Amino acid sequence: MTSSTTLLAAILKLLIMFLFAGWVALWLLKPTQIWTRKWKQLEDSANNTIFGYYGLGFSVYTFPVIAIAIIGLLLLDLKVGYQSRNARSPSKSNFFSNPLVVNSTLGILSSIEILVAFLFIVFLAWTYYSRISSDFKKLVPYKSLKLNTWQLKYHRVATRFGLLSEACLALLLLPILRGLAVFRVLGIQFEASVRYHTWVGTAMILFATIHGASTFLVWGISHHIQDEIWKWQKTGRIYLAGEITLVVGLVIWVTSLPQIRRRKFEIFYYTHHFYVIFLVFFLFHGGDRHFYTVFPGIFLFSLDKLIRIIQSSPKTCMVSARIFPGKAVELILPKDPGLKYNPTSVIFLKIPTISHLQWHSFSIISSSRADNHILSVIIKCEGWWTNSLHDLINAELDKTEDKRKGIPVAIEGPYGPASLDFLRYDTLLLVAGGSGITPFLSILAEANSAASKSKIPSRIQLVYVIKKAEDFCLLHSISHMLLNQSTKSFHLNLKLFVTRETQAGVGIRELLNEFFKARTLQVNSVCSNYAAYGPESPSWMAAIAGFCSITFLIFLICFNHIIIQSGKRSKTDKEKTPSWVVDLLLIAAFVLALACSASVAGFLRWRRLKKGIPQISHREIEALDLCSDEARNALEAHEVYFGGRPNFKEIFGKLRNESDESNIGLLVCGPESMKESVALACKQESECFDAKRTESCFTFHTLNFTL
Repeated sequence: MTSSTTLLAAILKLLIMFLFAGWVALWLLKPTQIWTRKWKQLEDSANNTIFGYYGLGFSVYTFPVIAIAIIGLLLLDLKVGYQSRNARSPSKSNFFSNPLVVNSTLGILSSIEILVAFLFIVFLAWTYYSRISSDFKKLVPYKSLKLNTWQLKYHRVATRFGLLSEACLALLLLPILRGLAVFRVLGIQFEASVRYHTWVGTAMILFATIHGASTFLVWGISHHIQDEIWKWQKTGRIYLAGEITLVVGLVIWVTSLPQIRRRKFEIFYYTHHFYVIFLVFFLFHGGDRHFYTVFPGIFLFSLDKLIRIIQSSPKTCMVSARIFPGKAVELILPKDPGLKYNPTSVIFLKIPTISHLQWHSFSIISSSRADNHILSVIIKCEGWWTNSLHDLINAELDKTEDKRKGIPVAIEGPYGPASLDFLRYDTLLLVAGGSGITPFLSILAEANSAASKSKIPSRIQLVYVIKKAEDFCLLHSISHMLLNQSTKSFHLNLKLFVTRETQAGVGIRELLNEFFKARTLQVNSVCSNYAAYGPESPSWMAAIAGFCSITFLIFLICFNHIIIQSGKRSKTDKEKTPSWVVDLLLIAAFVLALACSASVAGFLRWRRLKKGIPQISHREIEALDLCSDEARNALEAHEVYFGGRPNFKEIFGKLRNESDESNIGLLVCGPESMKESVALACKQESECFDAKRTESCFTFHTLNFTL
């Protein structure tokens, strides 16, 4: 990296820290009376300019977060993340990533997660205290409600819980951004940050429910519930809109509970699209002034969604597919040679033949370093969608070759880490359960392809836990690595645990012979008109985000000056203008800004696709089949255990003793119960928080293979 690039990266990081500190300070000052008075003065001054109060609200509350996202994307484009993280000492890395709390309810929490959660709770307490203490000092009875002092105080308590819900909404959508992901700057992947979205969403619904239920209680006590509940006020808070917002939010939250999401994914998926109704009626209820405080996440999420829709068009076709005895399906998809991605990346697939609406995420198991024209995923068929895919491929296999048709696929992604963090360790311990093996297959593929080109772990141990022996077929893509140990610069050792079966005298060779026999569907390459091009560059997305924010502000100013004539109106004129009209103008400006941005993004994407359509080489596919044939001569060095679960503490202790003075990366992916067992064993085993200690220590990372 050149000195000028390093300097530019440092400047961008300082800008991000400055903007973030300013945004946090803004939220801390917002509930105070000093800020309230100053803000009213600023709004009055802004109303005498072309920007108006709405331009001020967007610039102060919304744009800082958009600017952080834009600068973060530019920083990612400089590709400085790997070097900065690689320089971090093992002790510091342990402090930030190793589990501090392991709980079946809360999950696995690191010290930094606990610290951030604590600070957020303190912020919520500060916001609530500042508002409610000020309210109690100047209680003013409502004209329409005859309330005594305690009822009036309780009504203010209920109202201020709505502000806490608003604070949660400001953060709700930021963790689930993909292309415009703010969290990628911190090295947090999309699938890992989804749980932050879940936590914040649960808190938001809790505060909103208290806010709504308490308000209903006050109305009931005052015998005005029939009058108030159906009110659609001309100005101010619209009660009916708030009630609709709460009901829709509760529906989304209930259908996202694990009991429903895992068993009835379709219900979870479709009801989550009610977020559009939720956000629109929140705007009607809270008004545009409050909406600008939560608008950053909505703005970035909507733009991110549009970019993803454009990116996933046009469709491509499968190059080939394999069906294994364990009811697993491997899909081989075409990609542009210029598309590069890091290990543990995920893609989202939509197969219109099965469903025109459903997208499902899968970990990529191939390496873009080794495979220039294809990427692969392997899927364990357990739900309705995956079983439909299995049946679809089986139906094509039953046809004669001249009647087989290409299966169209829409691809979104890949999305993954900005750097090769996992390959920086001296020793790597991978613990996987069931389908949780899939992210690790890409790590092994990357290590195998990079063996002669860069520094990789000298030793990789894979602990794989499965219920039935047939699930062993998921290791098909690394079968050739389990052989040929002498040709690699790293040593790979497999410990396989089959928990629900008992067999004697069965080794890797027997499992390979039984479960690696696949039926292969070969598709004519003429069908694959387009390959997966992947997301555009971070700087490209930063430019689109900047363009969208500018066009939104222009449309907003034009609408308010032309339709409402805000620069000339008096207070009486303002009172005559329904607040929902102003809200509709905000929505219209945003929709038009998104439409303009989508048009520009779509045109640029179309030009890129027209530059060339790479053809898929059948020889490359045949090379993969050749590797799978060679894998049947597996070595007997790998260990297979039937009828029991692994003793993680024993495995960790043995590996630690064998890895003198080395930094061990511990990665786990699988069911939550297994993750918690591994985290607990790691917490008990690893004592390397003291930087002066020189013995080997574990650095814990948890991955997700489902969202």
